[in-house]
Amino acid sequence: MNQKSLLQDFREIVSDLRELLIYQKDLGIEGFPTIPEETDDPCKYGISTLIDPDEGVSPDKSTGLDTIRDELGDCKRCRLYSGRKIPVFGQGNEKARLVFVGEAPGRDEDIRGEPFVGKSGRLLTKIINSINLNREDVYITNIIKCRPPGNRDPLPDEIEACKPFLIKQIEVIGPEIICTLGTFAARTLMKTDQKISELRGRFHDYRGIKLIPTYHPAFLLRNPYFKRPVWEDMQLIQKEYNH
Repeated sequence: MNQKSLLQDFREIVSDLRELLIYQKDLGIEGFPTIPEETDDPCKYGISTLIDPDEGVSPDKSTGLDTIRDELGDCKRCRLYSGRKIPVFGQGNEKARLVFVGEAPGRDEDIRGEPFVGKSGRLLTKIINSINLNREDVYITNIIKCRPPGNRDPLPDEIEACKPFLIKQIEVIGPEIICTLGTFAARTLMKTDQKISELRGRFHDYRGIKLIPTYHPAFLLRNPYFKRPVWEDMQLIQKEYNH
């Protein structure tokens, strides 16, 4: 092994240790030394194309979702890789007119590598069926591709590390409508701190695509009273979809 390979291995070990320390600090484990910020290395996340999505991620339109999935690979761009089983990229019709964007994979999704396959996934399937569509007709993904420990909320740096892949997915699919599920999906794409209750019930513009926020299926399981507003949002989607 030459000196260059040894140096690269050393850097990877240091990076892995740093991610482990950050992960443990997030779990509330005390007693670790302060972890200094990394230098402003443009490739520190290992993505040559990791630019600010708001500056415009413009992949070749001939690039398919499989290419983006390959780029994601066995992702280690944030701390979540150390606790996940399988990155959950997304699933559905690559030419879907309607895309659903959730928050993050849960336990069932982490095991199977597919989005929305647990209880909330079964409810989402019913919601999709209610507007005379099947899961095969739409595309379903999340803003982050790895399960947060204990199903906690995703952290800002985790969202930023994964957001470029979501933007690329949307641009390659080219949907007419996006339905964001829950607070984090809406805030990530809309750049807002407003509540879902203030955003839902109407379409917003996302780079020329109609975007409508609604409540996350997992929230509906805990608060069935809010199924009515989601039904109303789905009626708006159905009307626009059939327009």
